[in-house]
Amino acid sequence: MIQEAIDSGARVHRACAEAGVGLRTFLRYRAAPQATDGRKGPLTAPKHKLSAYERAEVVRIATSPTFRDLPVAQIVPTLADEGRYVASEATFRRILREEKLATQRGRVRAARNKRPAPLVAKAPGQVFVWDVTYLRAEVRGTFYYLYLFVDLFSRKVVGWTVENEQNDTHAARVLSATFDAEGRPPDLFVHADNGSAQKGATMLATMQRLGIAKSFSRPRVSDDNAYAEAMFRILKYVPWYPDRPFRSLDEARAWVQRFVHWYNHDHKHGSLRFVTPAQRHAGDDAALLAARHNVYQRARASSPRRWSGQTRNWSRPGPVALNPVRLDHVPEFAMAP
Repeated sequence: MIQEAIDSGARVHRACAEAGVGLRTFLRYRAAPQATDGRKGPLTAPKHKLSAYERAEVVRIATSPTFRDLPVAQIVPTLADEGRYVASEATFRRILREEKLATQRGRVRAARNKRPAPLVAKAPGQVFVWDVTYLRAEVRGTFYYLYLFVDLFSRKVVGWTVENEQNDTHAARVLSATFDAEGRPPDLFVHADNGSAQKGATMLATMQRLGIAKSFSRPRVSDDNAYAEAMFRILKYVPWYPDRPFRSLDEARAWVQRFVHWYNHDHKHGSLRFVTPAQRHAGDDAALLAARHNVYQRARASSPRRWSGQTRNWSRPGPVALNPVRLDHVPEFAMAP
């Protein structure tokens, strides 16, 4: 199976990892196909191995009414307080694991590190992401606050404002205006971090009134709102981002307005096959990418010797997931709560 994968173009180490076989083991067996496993394993049992009675005693103690709700880390010290030594803590754990008894003990549920169902946008107006960033003011230690809403599918900036303070009142006002400007899309999800402006009472009440579903980043997970953070990186690294602080609120708003127009209508986005977010948002990217494909097909037909393989991929990008996931594992739905 590994050799078939390699013959089909897979890398050796990736094919071995997928099959669960070590790379050195595969190379050794490929060099000598008729070789057998030379490992003999232990021929005799260790002299200090627990007897069947001692093993049964470990299971009996761990499942007794006195200890069945206690973790192993507490069973062994308790036995020592009683003047008894049955086995080490590691031995207790190993035997319970082999007997399929290494489950969560007590009434507390085992901790689960389960990722939430991903938010997946298949069209504009399904998922918005937003955040707030700082813009330096002239007075040291003071800032203007940029509120920015981005459509996940098209990456278009659909709403923004710059204010003197950060609070949920400004956020709710921008969200309401953006919701109306985008045609009041049904079944809209809005994702944000866990800040006060994002989870304030006014913001949550506005979302409930408009019928917008809320989504928040997981605690202590810094990249759950990666698309909004990436937007701010583009904003602050454009060549004309000012080296000096903004002199006034109006100057900051004028600069952001210029940036938003450039980003939506002039900036060819790499993740969108180099079409602008506005073209993607309006659905014009399909025809544009098809035209590019035809250009490349004609170029290949006119000079076939210059093309050793397929032409550049100009297919339209598919659904966009909020968090990095394999989209072939995502169920067939536009969004997940």
